[in-house]
Amino acid sequence: MPRLPIFTVDAFSSQPFSGNPAAVVPLTQELDTSIMQKVATEMNLSETAYVRPLDAGGDNPWASCSRYSLRWFTPIKEIPLCGHATLATAHVIFNNLGHSGGQVDFETLSGTLTVRKDGDQIVMDFPNNEATSLTDEEAQRLKSLVIATCSGMTVQEVLLCRTLKYLLVRLDDCYSSKDLEELLPDFSGMKRAHDGSQVMAVIVTVPGKKDLLYHAFSRFFAPLYGVDEDPVTGSAHTVLGPYWAKHLNTNSLTSKLITFTLPH
Repeated sequence: MPRLPIFTVDAFSSQPFSGNPAAVVPLTQELDTSIMQKVATEMNLSETAYVRPLDAGGDNPWASCSRYSLRWFTPIKEIPLCGHATLATAHVIFNNLGHSGGQVDFETLSGTLTVRKDGDQIVMDFPNNEATSLTDEEAQRLKSLVIATCSGMTVQEVLLCRTLKYLLVRLDDCYSSKDLEELLPDFSGMKRAHDGSQVMAVIVTVPGKKDLLYHAFSRFFAPLYGVDEDPVTGSAHTVLGPYWAKHLNTNSLTSKLITFTLPH
């Protein structure tokens, strides 16, 4: 078993112990997938990322390499796309591993993802993963999963992103972001309702209405991935972006993924 450096990064935040933490494991040689999964299980964060240089040599391949292999694991399973762990990985490459350039390409299960520096910010170019209508058979099969997720709240629309296996549930427009924040899914019921063959996670969303800061709000639930709720989910926004852009007739969106905080 090789010794592995591991960074823990609080993504989407300028403050420690906030945002969405991800583990980043830089590799200089291939590591067996079973070991990757065991380390991710032990880290017990929503995602652990493994990054490896693909096209550079020398004493420090991280300094000049512009193309990397990137894989993401939850505590129980490898996943096809993760936003916050990609951001965390880019942060480590740019700030901790001596990278001299301003842009990197990650080769992933979702294709090539380009990440670049923009001043003090990091900008990620992610794919559009559109959600489409359910067939009558799919709607019937996934009905109990929607019920377990939404805890009796009225649903306006249910779509499926088949690329990521994410179910997109838009609540009735009578609900506010506060109502969404108070939603309490039945996570055990979600796992009983579906075997993961078609859906691995559920996005629940409402429009921002008169909110001047955000076009939409959402929450992301993935008990089938071993993560009941992910607090800030970049991959969910590859589904939310195309959806709300179409419904709000805009190409520039600001959205907020919120989480429920248990009272003290």
